[in-house]
Amino acid sequence: MNTVVVITGPTGVGKTEAAIKVAEILGCDIINADSRQVYRDIPIGTAAPTAEQRQRVTHHLVACKALDEQYNAWQFENDVMSLLPQLWTKTDHVVMCGGSMMYVDAVCNGIDPLPDIDENVRQAVIDQYEQQGLEPLLAELQQCDPTYFAQVDRQNPRRVLHAVEIFRQSGVPYSTLRTGTRRERPFNIVKVALNIPRPELFNRINKRVDAMMEQGLLDEARRVYPLRHLNSLNTVGYKELFAHFDGRMTLEVAQERIKKNTRVYAKKQLTWLARDTQLSWCAPSETWQVIEDKLNNITDK
Repeated sequence: MNTVVVITGPTGVGKTEAAIKVAEILGCDIINADSRQVYRDIPIGTAAPTAEQRQRVTHHLVACKALDEQYNAWQFENDVMSLLPQLWTKTDHVVMCGGSMMYVDAVCNGIDPLPDIDENVRQAVIDQYEQQGLEPLLAELQQCDPTYFAQVDRQNPRRVLHAVEIFRQSGVPYSTLRTGTRRERPFNIVKVALNIPRPELFNRINKRVDAMMEQGLLDEARRVYPLRHLNSLNTVGYKELFAHFDGRMTLEVAQERIKKNTRVYAKKQLTWLARDTQLSWCAPSETWQVIEDKLNNITDK
């Protein structure tokens, strides 16, 4: 039966190379599930698959969107569900690789459709947050959507901002758009998460940031600096270098801040993944062995 093999895990753990090796064994394509690798013009900062890696295995949904295009998990779900029937004609397997958990969940479980946010609306919310802090936005959320206000993680400003954006855009509370209904999928799903000891992971992250700088991340960030207001660039690596360009920190501080913020992001990914009881955890070197066992279990059934 048709099967989507999901390979996820924290940033820097080695998902891309592991996924390529599995796809080579299965003779199938890879679907990218990284919310920033879908964009063109920022391959270094997003650690996108290299040209050589993409020659080894065909990748989908990589560098396919302009930086000023709106894209979200709901659109990703639709794109993948439209793409899969084409890929099934080639083989019964498809590998989906990435650390954007909402994207992975969208394909595995389905996601509620949300309105597109106009760039002016998004920028107004961001500006208010940067100028006034989170409290006024929390107050607005409490008034317009008390249900979501009662459950939102207030340590995660992005979620608060997103809920306010949705109400300002649509006039509809975010909580009323979230049904949480899991959709049945007409294919099997095998999910593995890669992980390594925390000190080793953090060391890999630090070295990868240094390698990105050597590969030209500074020049890449400088090229897209005029577009810094776009949501696609509101991400670790570019935000810190934009602050450097603005004169708010030295290059050395910016580079160290990228490392720190990437480590924080990796910890958040691990926290999210820990809630998923369907995941099988393994070291990158064990990826195929674990996947092979899970595929055999499907066949036996």
